[in-house]
Amino acid sequence: MQRQQTRRSGLGPKPSEATLFGQAQAGCRTSLDQLMVRHEGLVQAVVRQQVLGHLPFAEALHAGRIGLWKAILGFDPAQGWAFSTYAWHAIKHRVWRAVKADSRAAHTPRVLSPDGPPADHRDPVLIWEEVAVQQALVELVQRLPPHLRYVIVARYGLDGHPPTFFRQIGAALGLSREWARQLHTEALVWLRHPAQSWALRSLLDRHTVQDYEAADALAQVWLQQRGGRHGRTQSS
Repeated sequence: MQRQQTRRSGLGPKPSEATLFGQAQAGCRTSLDQLMVRHEGLVQAVVRQQVLGHLPFAEALHAGRIGLWKAILGFDPAQGWAFSTYAWHAIKHRVWRAVKADSRAAHTPRVLSPDGPPADHRDPVLIWEEVAVQQALVELVQRLPPHLRYVIVARYGLDGHPPTFFRQIGAALGLSREWARQLHTEALVWLRHPAQSWALRSLLDRHTVQDYEAADALAQVWLQQRGGRHGRTQSS
């Protein structure tokens, strides 16, 4: 009877949080919005614990929400971490950066340029560009094979944690330090390949024919050094 009522109402079971993360990272805006609303309280809690200096509370919240957004896109439930722990560091780091930038701007005299508006009027454009680049980078890293993605995320601290040494990465994967370093090189080759990185390259203005030829040449050199065991890169 209950099942029939559920069908008639058109309401199925609510998706789990792990499902929402997967859908959000696959580009589902509805799932992303749900997670942003669900964890808004975490942003509020982090911001209230920070020393904001002269940074307005509203701007600190905005920075914190960007940190939450990044955490949602980078979180992997399979790693066994609690999302609140994972996101806390990302939100705190983003707020800290905003406080630091505000403090630096307060001590920098405004200079009117004949070529354009004051620098602070260009800030929204710069913020949009930064967010667009970060989103493209997140999406690119998410397309890596799981073991290569783990190496890149851990090595550069993309999950909000401090960067990890190859020795630690190797230990976590049950591999040697040298093998972890080789996986890191393989991941960079994959990320740089034009077929994978075109969106990020276009934002960074690194999408000329020469840029693509140089990236492909590096990929072929790496394949030769590996003895061609894997054939050409996945993108070929």
